[in-house]
Amino acid sequence: MAELIVLGFKDETSADAVIPELERMGTEGLLDLDDWARVVRHHDGKIEIRQATSTAGLGAASGALFGMLFGLLFLMPFAGLAIGAITGAIAGKLSDVGISDEFIKDVGNQITPGTSALFLYVARATTDRVVERLQQYEPTVIRTSLSNEAEEQLRTAMQGQPAA
Repeated sequence: MAELIVLGFKDETSADAVIPELERMGTEGLLDLDDWARVVRHHDGKIEIRQATSTAGLGAASGALFGMLFGLLFLMPFAGLAIGAITGAIAGKLSDVGISDEFIKDVGNQITPGTSALFLYVARATTDRVVERLQQYEPTVIRTSLSNEAEEQLRTAMQGQPAA
């Protein structure tokens, strides 16, 4: 079962620095993420959100493919391609896959200006090794979908303290 973990960072750049590390751990088989999102709350209070997947882009690509195939049936492949891409992009933009956009914005509004947060939808992880690699970024656990006991163990581990 996938778990949602939100990590907070004391500056605007640390969450972005963690993303390549997450990707490396993924290629090493230490971590499987179903989705991730990064939120930065700038000093002026503005929130910047970056997500792993662009549903609009995926929708446009799949819509273009199906539109072109449909267009071939009526001998208008380019018209089908264009119409399919447009409708796919709109449908993709309106769909919410993975971590809820509303939840991301809600937590983003709660973090302190000048900080950042990383939302991880974790399918599988080699927890001890992942925590060890993330400790250098000094994350704090903001929220999780873990049990209270597991969340407390994660908080303790992220602070570099041995688990009880």
